[in-house]
Amino acid sequence: YGRKPVLVVGVLVFLLGSSLSAAAWDMSSLIAFRALQGLGAGSIGATVNTVAGDLYDTAERGKVQGWLSSVWGISAVTAPALGGIFAQYASWRWIFLVNLPIGALALFMIVRDLHEQVERRRHRIDYAGAVLLLASAGLLIFGLLQGGTAWPWVSAPSLLVFAAAVGSGVAAVGVERRAAEPVMPLVLWTRRLTAGSYAATAVAGLLVIGLSTFLPTWAQAVLGLGPIAAGFVLAVMSMSWPLAAGLSSQLYLRIGFRDTAAIGGLFTVAAGTVFVLTPVDAAVWQPVLGSALMGAGLGLITSSLIVGLQSTVGWGERGVVTGGAMFSRFLGQSIGAAVFGAITNSVLSHRLASASAEVRAALPADVDGVSEVLTGGHRTVAAETFMREALHASTHAVFLGLLAAGAVTLIVLLAVVPRRFPS
Repeated sequence: YGRKPVLVVGVLVFLLGSSLSAAAWDMSSLIAFRALQGLGAGSIGATVNTVAGDLYDTAERGKVQGWLSSVWGISAVTAPALGGIFAQYASWRWIFLVNLPIGALALFMIVRDLHEQVERRRHRIDYAGAVLLLASAGLLIFGLLQGGTAWPWVSAPSLLVFAAAVGSGVAAVGVERRAAEPVMPLVLWTRRLTAGSYAATAVAGLLVIGLSTFLPTWAQAVLGLGPIAAGFVLAVMSMSWPLAAGLSSQLYLRIGFRDTAAIGGLFTVAAGTVFVLTPVDAAVWQPVLGSALMGAGLGLITSSLIVGLQSTVGWGERGVVTGGAMFSRFLGQSIGAAVFGAITNSVLSHRLASASAEVRAALPADVDGVSEVLTGGHRTVAAETFMREALHASTHAVFLGLLAAGAVTLIVLLAVVPRRFPS
């Protein structure tokens, strides 16, 4: 069908999901409509990166990735503030309604300006493989998110969900082996180049979600920063990411895609080290430095790998290769949210259980009550101090995880990904 129809349909589905989300009448309907919105957003993200690979050559793609990352960075900084304004002065529904005029303008420009010549022939779309892959990934993420909170890890519901995830994955492998045009060719996961690049991209997604989820809360609850200042600490990552992505082409044209990504891996290790060494009474410059280093590392990793992968295939395979990279990143983010959330809950639960008798009465009974303490529900100074130290300990465990993930990324890049990408 070409890129344009997929992109147009993706925008329409995203806008439909946004409209329905704005009209949601309860949480269940909102979740369902957000899922529809996510389907549209997924097709947009993968297709836009594929189109960038079609329109620009290898030397220019790094700059284009920088532009695309800049859009994400600007949105990451401005969207939370805009959402807060809508929620406070208008209605939360405007958080979704604001997408409609922007999306309509984007749709108009795509229809008017994007032109492509596609050789029309009959295709056999792999619907079964797509459904099974979605089911396997969705069940895995659902099990990781619910385990330890909605039910114990070792329980009938947990085992059932993970068994279903494994079963769907095995069935997907069988379908992909027989499919004439598989949605996710198995060869992508058996070649060193693509498998290693996807693994590094997945861990990069884990780094993104780990920092963006827990750093602002830590900055407010532990360092005592206000919401704006805490948001800025994270926003630094959104600024250094597109800068590094835009400069990546100057590196990978000289030293290659793998080595450029490896330099990014070194930046993520340095960032993890900065966060691990950050004390409970740290100066603000320390997390700001760590955030800047992390953004620079992620910009070099993601940009060089996706451009490198696109340069190894022709037009017909570029969409599949790019889609695999985007799938890996989002899968890493989802798994990271579950894993780091489980780590945080475990450390907090252990700290609450080991609290002394003099402060225990003023503490929440379980992890679910921590938010009340954070919003001013504590009753004594001792309880406030205890929770501040407990939150620092739980976030420090996340920082250790970020350092380990950065090291894993670097090892994968050096040990698995070939130094030279075939052209």
